[in-house]
Amino acid sequence: MKRALHVALGALLASPATAADLRIEVGGLRNVEGTVYAAVCTENEFLQPACAHFGRAPATEGVVTVTGVPPGTYAVQVVHDENDNQTLDRPGFLPTEGMGFSRDAPMRFGPPQWRDASFTLEEPGATVRLTMRYFQ
Repeated sequence: MKRALHVALGALLASPATAADLRIEVGGLRNVEGTVYAAVCTENEFLQPACAHFGRAPATEGVVTVTGVPPGTYAVQVVHDENDNQTLDRPGFLPTEGMGFSRDAPMRFGPPQWRDASFTLEEPGATVRLTMRYFQ
């Protein structure tokens, strides 16, 4: 009996940390049209077209929940797709639709740096708040 308890405890302690739901609260939406897309990215995925953890919600909600995110260091990138064409519209250099990053990372002459947007996700049920930015 004692050995079985030790084996069970050992298996429990050796299990990888459970994945979390990450609630992303988006402020500063200029309207409630379209969809808000959020990607939770590792450093290698940051600023790339796709990240392993992804979610979306109607802009009317202003909140996107991304499920199954394991503990680690991430950055969130968000797009407000106002016309629901599933792309960030940018007819020139500046996008016509909103974008935002975790920690409200500054965008100076281009996208933010990883170090400015990254955060550590340790606990299940964490919340990230960010502000949408529009350039046109």
